[in-house]
Amino acid sequence: MATRFCILGSGSSGNAALLQTESTRVLVDAGFSARKLGQLLTAVGESLDRIDAVFLTHEHGDHSAGLDGLKKFPHLKIFANAATARVLQSGLEHRPDWQIFETGARFIFRDLEIETFAVPHDAQEPVGFRFTTGFEGDLFHPPRRLAFLTDLGHAPQNIHEAIRPCDVVVVESNHCADMLKADVHRPWSLKQRIGGRHGHLSNQATCELLSAVASPQWRQIFLTHVSRDCNSLPAIERAFAELRSRLPCPISVIDAGGGSAWMEF
Repeated sequence: MATRFCILGSGSSGNAALLQTESTRVLVDAGFSARKLGQLLTAVGESLDRIDAVFLTHEHGDHSAGLDGLKKFPHLKIFANAATARVLQSGLEHRPDWQIFETGARFIFRDLEIETFAVPHDAQEPVGFRFTTGFEGDLFHPPRRLAFLTDLGHAPQNIHEAIRPCDVVVVESNHCADMLKADVHRPWSLKQRIGGRHGHLSNQATCELLSAVASPQWRQIFLTHVSRDCNSLPAIERAFAELRSRLPCPISVIDAGGGSAWMEF
């Protein structure tokens, strides 16, 4: 069975994705209520009963809102670093089955190798993940890698290195800088936060990151965490037009609040 991946939902209203291997199913973030997560999983032929673990990038509600409701599924292992777990635990009445890792660590969960790396965002200790299945030199199970990084204000060199060897890259393209500047509903302080070095990547910043790496290994790029008010498909298309012509892989835009179909890799 090939490794499969889909985005269940993405945007300021919630974020969650599903990675499935031959023997393991994990959620990456749980930014919807447990009931909504269950509905999203049902739509792709899965259920919370079949999920083995949740990997949390950081504590913000649009990435962790489902944690309290997941107490109904005590088999779930919840992976987070200590800073993220500490903040989230303070708001919970139950104690999840925390699996604490150090940021920068590499570890194994079942048939997945997970590498964690720091990302610049205004949370306690936000991380990205690189998931690897398969083995070097194995003709039937060669390595397959997926990088998952949302919510970052800029992309230092460690981000470049994290995404370079991957087959699939999931990265935010949050806002159009001009649309954010022109927005009349957000106060200046919020605009500064969103556009700052510990906020969210603009279309142009994400395009520059992907252009700088432009790995021939990539098979699929997902642009996620798209702002409903300060971004648009035409703005994204304009920003990525030249890069699309150079990259050999498709670039898929996940609409605000939307998800993706399954992809195998």
